[in-house]
Amino acid sequence: MSTSRLRRVTVLVLDGAKPLDVGIPAQVFTNRASMPYEVRVCGARAGLVTGGDGLSYHVADGLEAVEWADLVFVPGYRQPDREDPPEAVLAALVAAHRRGARLAAISTGAFALAATGLLDGRRATTHWHYTRALAAKYPLVRVDENVLFVDEGTVLTSAGAASGIDLCLHVLRGDLGVAASNHAARRLVAAPYRSGGQAQYVPRSLREPVGERFAATREWALHRLDEPLSVPLLARHAAVSPRTFSRRFVEDTGYTPMQWVMRARLDLARELLERSEQSVEQIATVVGLGTGANLRQHFQQILGTSPAEYRRTFTRGE
Repeated sequence: MSTSRLRRVTVLVLDGAKPLDVGIPAQVFTNRASMPYEVRVCGARAGLVTGGDGLSYHVADGLEAVEWADLVFVPGYRQPDREDPPEAVLAALVAAHRRGARLAAISTGAFALAATGLLDGRRATTHWHYTRALAAKYPLVRVDENVLFVDEGTVLTSAGAASGIDLCLHVLRGDLGVAASNHAARRLVAAPYRSGGQAQYVPRSLREPVGERFAATREWALHRLDEPLSVPLLARHAAVSPRTFSRRFVEDTGYTPMQWVMRARLDLARELLERSEQSVEQIATVVGLGTGANLRQHFQQILGTSPAEYRRTFTRGE
């Protein structure tokens, strides 16, 4: 990217675009003296674009703004798994990438990048609600459901909504350095760098009827998380062999029995961190992980953050 001129940023607004996703890059890379960027907002064509959440956008530029850009943001849009963007949009993105522009998707904007084929064989992420749909529709994409954003060099993707701020600040750090990124974060009243991934934001779901075969056994286990639980013990409750139990449990839930137990324990730990003043050591005992060190290890491995950081983020009233 040339340093002799302003860096060119285009925000490509597709039908059903989410307002927050559109606004984040437009505001982070704002046209101001302290920021060496020029920002344009465009659509598949100039004029009115029907957005999501009851809003519409009047954009001054069409796809010529994608041709002009050094960095193209694709904000998330509604129902991305149902229909691909117009062929002209996909072709413009491919052409921009071919001439060296970076492409960055926020939330479900990843579906548009995946439709171009540019994510094939690469890591990518999207909003946690759509990670499975993205993986199913584009099996060549290596979907990572736990991270806030993924930087693959010339293509970048981020998780839902506010993680677009994390992605934009990451781009600023690479372009202008840490000081400029921190200055932008202060202006946005945002954390300069958030630890962890989006797994920590996924709501508790283990009580939902993801499979009826062993629902009673799962419910039984949820009331005994502080006790030693094993596959033979769970299989005995379900009145089947351990081998049959393990195979069918994966079919029902997508997890092995012990993976499910661990996530159930971490879900309970998350609730206790949010709603109680118990120490990490006390919570580790309550959820069956024994020690605070054990809880911290599994919290980091699965949720990508620490219990203390999680508590600071989610404790109500702080």
